[in-house]
Amino acid sequence: MSETRSLLVLGGARSGKSRYAQGLLAASRRQPVVIATAEAGDTEMAARIATHRAERPDGWITLECPLDLAACLGAQAAPDRVLLVDCLTLWLSNLFMAERDVEAESEILLQAIAALTGPVIFVSNEVGGGIVPESPLGRAFRDAQGRLNQQVAQACDHVVLVSAGLPLQIKPAPLPTISV
Repeated sequence: MSETRSLLVLGGARSGKSRYAQGLLAASRRQPVVIATAEAGDTEMAARIATHRAERPDGWITLECPLDLAACLGAQAAPDRVLLVDCLTLWLSNLFMAERDVEAESEILLQAIAALTGPVIFVSNEVGGGIVPESPLGRAFRDAQGRLNQQVAQACDHVVLVSAGLPLQIKPAPLPTISV
């Protein structure tokens, strides 16, 4: 992580993306700070959050930041720390549920990424590979998640796609050329 200022880790549900990101965090020689975006809206989600907390090593700082992610990043970023945001998908869902302006909040996040004083790893779901959601809200969320992933990928130095627990670096990557 010493050369990477920002990394986006994408993948489907249960792809291994969080485990991969946590492995990078554990290997860092910096203070690990997990910025968790999940909210316990029901008992099943509360149990998931508790399991995630219990799995983190002693000494890791965990902060809950369901909505004001940019402010949290700005307050926590430092050269001697590495931040892990897990995950952008839940953050976006929280924005939808709070009826916040998703485009404005996304722009604030992108500005925060550019101004960070230490490294950060973002985890996000790749939601565009499945079926078209049945409801207008589902389609709006899928579209917003796709746009957010594209914007954060553009803002980050590196992007890794995780599938079946295997990471594939997709940025930076050489682009093919077609000779005439």
